[in-house]
Amino acid sequence: MTARVDFYVLDSSSARERWTYACRLTEKAYLLDLQVVVLNDSRADAEAMDELLWTFRDRSFVPHSLARDGVPCDVATPVRLTPDLDTIDRADLLLNLSAGLPTGLERFARIAEVIDADDDRRRLGRERFKAYRELNLPLETHQIDGAADT
Repeated sequence: MTARVDFYVLDSSSARERWTYACRLTEKAYLLDLQVVVLNDSRADAEAMDELLWTFRDRSFVPHSLARDGVPCDVATPVRLTPDLDTIDRADLLLNLSAGLPTGLERFARIAEVIDADDDRRRLGRERFKAYRELNLPLETHQIDGAADT
């Protein structure tokens, strides 16, 4: 059962800042020994996130795996990147970087959404916020300025 949905709302419209902030959230969750699933819109986005997790911070190490061609990630890997939740059974945290509302929310203890100031992403984020609210999920919103840390 999903205990809470957190929206991290950035003041920047830079996609790079959104992805970097997502990496910082992922790292923080990993350091708390949480199982994390990062949902992307596409295989290309999952591959970009894979690359960024290796390079976003010089001294950072976030062990992760990338789902490949319908083959699920190893469940023992702390962070799993995927464009498809069908092969995911459960995780402590779902970091939704996709444009849509994830399916099977009950599999995730918490959900995090990172929204930047891009008009389309804000609009889609508002739609997901309303959908989560209609599902009676507890919602938290965090306004993040450019200098903030997770």
